[in-house]
Amino acid sequence: MTTATTMAPGSSAGGMRREPSSGGPIRLGFVPLNDCAPLIVARELGIFDRHGLKVRLSRELGWATVRDKLAQGELDASHAPCGLPLALSAGLQCVPTETVAGVILNLEGNAITLGQGLWDAGVRDATTLRQFILQNRNRRVLTFGTVSANSSHSHLLRTWLNSGGTPVDQEVRLVVVPPPQMQANLAAGHLDGFCAGEPWNSLAVADGCGWIAATSRTIAPGHPEKALVVRAEFARRRNEEHVALIAALLEACDWCAMPANHASLAALLAERRHVGVPASVIRHGLSGPLPRGCGLPPVSGSVATFAGPWVHEPGPDRTAWIATNLLDASLRAQFSPERLARIFQGDCHRQALALSEQPHPESPRESSLLPA
Repeated sequence: MTTATTMAPGSSAGGMRREPSSGGPIRLGFVPLNDCAPLIVARELGIFDRHGLKVRLSRELGWATVRDKLAQGELDASHAPCGLPLALSAGLQCVPTETVAGVILNLEGNAITLGQGLWDAGVRDATTLRQFILQNRNRRVLTFGTVSANSSHSHLLRTWLNSGGTPVDQEVRLVVVPPPQMQANLAAGHLDGFCAGEPWNSLAVADGCGWIAATSRTIAPGHPEKALVVRAEFARRRNEEHVALIAALLEACDWCAMPANHASLAALLAERRHVGVPASVIRHGLSGPLPRGCGLPPVSGSVATFAGPWVHEPGPDRTAWIATNLLDASLRAQFSPERLARIFQGDCHRQALALSEQPHPESPRESSLLPA
């Protein structure tokens, strides 16, 4: 990870300012999660301004809203799960829409949280959850929340459940719930558990309605999580702004990765217009330790990875992992390596590195993360 100067929210990073774009503001969506941090930081620290960008951030409830607004042209771009551009291209629950993902914003960052009632019933892991399901199969069907059918969350949840011997589609119900609504639905008893990004797992623990059974780092180490997803039309018509947008976010990612900045970052995300969760809860997912609840040992270190070698470039191995694990088998054949390369454009990332004022020690070497 590169070094950067610690700055308080609202201050401006140094460096030359580029002339503002003559186009309208870039309509950039985000969902309230810890990993929307680079977008918030780029605006609040003046990084967008320095790159000559006019950006209007739009807080969205969940990924279905982001998908629909990108498809309808109401957003130009958004922070989004890496599987979303594939769902848009395939026209899953929307009009087929071509998008470009020129940069990975972060790796990992999710957790699986189960309700307090399951702990009280003796569930401790995926194996004991399977035992509970077998003992109660004639009484109830457990319901688990995931943020999108085509996201790492669904893959992580299925993988974890399968590790204990639970066939998901036969024995439990998966439902899509926006991330900010996970904790409330768990507390109300509508969900028995969920997989979501921070801070919604930490909030469930803090409120006493849930406990963290596993983190994404233990299930799929180094998995790509969020990307900057941009309408292909916007990327073609406003290419310079697209590249500058990626460059600005790369600088913001470096800032977010620095532990010295985490107190300021947590306070910034805690604002109601951003994530709206107490800074003390948000901080757990940024710096650690991450409390798991129910007397379990906490998870040390950060939950998400915002910067470092090989984090940001959407190379072939990484995009193959995305297609293999985040799409149903019936859809995978539609996405040849050539089609994936048109969506996950590594060239955009490399062009942005030349504009970024932070040195990024990226390498053409591929990620070691291979398709499962």
